[in-house]
Amino acid sequence: MKTTIMNWFNGSVLFETDADLRNANLSDADLRNANLSDANLSDADLRSADLSDADLSGANLSDADLSGADLMGANLRDADLSGADLSGANLMGANLSGADLRNADLSDADLSGADLSGADLRDININESTKY
Repeated sequence: MKTTIMNWFNGSVLFETDADLRNANLSDADLRNANLSDANLSDADLRSADLSDADLSGANLSDADLSGADLMGANLRDADLSGADLSGANLMGANLSGADLRNADLSDADLSGADLSGADLRDININESTKY
């Protein structure tokens, strides 16, 4: 069952910027086009969440579980993804410029067309199925 947080005025997904969602359970959530810029999502459970085209610029996603999440076209510019589990995630066309991906698990992830310019990729975990 998908969870959608809606703006009652126009039906778009909405979050307040700088939202504190530490440790939140948002697994399987429908967060397409959500504005989560500068949000604190550290240690959040976002397994299989749909975050396609979401704005996560500057967000803290350290140690978050994003395994199997759809982040196609998402803006993750300058986001902290250190220690995050992105295994099996769809990051096609995502903007990861300047993102901190230290110690992130990108095994089986699809990074086709993603912008990784200036990203910190130290100690990332990839495998032969990781696409980039």
